[in-house]
Amino acid sequence: MFAHGDRLTRRDLETISDERRRYELVDGTLLVSPSPRPLHQRVVARLLAALTPVCPADCEVLPAPVDVVLDEFTVMIPDVVVGRRETFTERALVGVPVLAVEVVSPSSRHIDRFLKPARLALAGCPYYWVIEPNEPTLSCFRLADGEYVLDGEASGDDVVRLEEPYRLELRPADLVSTY
Repeated sequence: MFAHGDRLTRRDLETISDERRRYELVDGTLLVSPSPRPLHQRVVARLLAALTPVCPADCEVLPAPVDVVLDEFTVMIPDVVVGRRETFTERALVGVPVLAVEVVSPSSRHIDRFLKPARLALAGCPYYWVIEPNEPTLSCFRLADGEYVLDGEASGDDVVRLEEPYRLELRPADLVSTY
């Protein structure tokens, strides 16, 4: 379908019609992920419920799949994204999100811990969070001098208290709880 060795573009990505997997581009390289599992989606749903009430009116919190277009060769799909309303088009968030959150799956650990944060930091995304649902842990990073630094972290029943990007308290155990 695509020529060997060529960098893929956003336009190439739009030609893929397989709805069973998640397709992303990082610097022209195609990343393919399987559909998420129930635990993964539970974490996403709980996080949406926590973030939505504290999100300011000029921003919006959305779950995947929402394309985040950083440039012609980089289109990511964070598990949860917060963006300024004016950066959303009918098809995507075009530009840098305020917050990108990844829920780690066994198949995505390296991508979520290294590749995506490096690219989002380069683009200037001010906040990046990583959730490990099997432990469970929540690591909240903020951008400082072009690199992510840990701003807050919690495991299990411990609470992470944040002031930015929003005043919020989160307990990782609540994100995975079946209630």
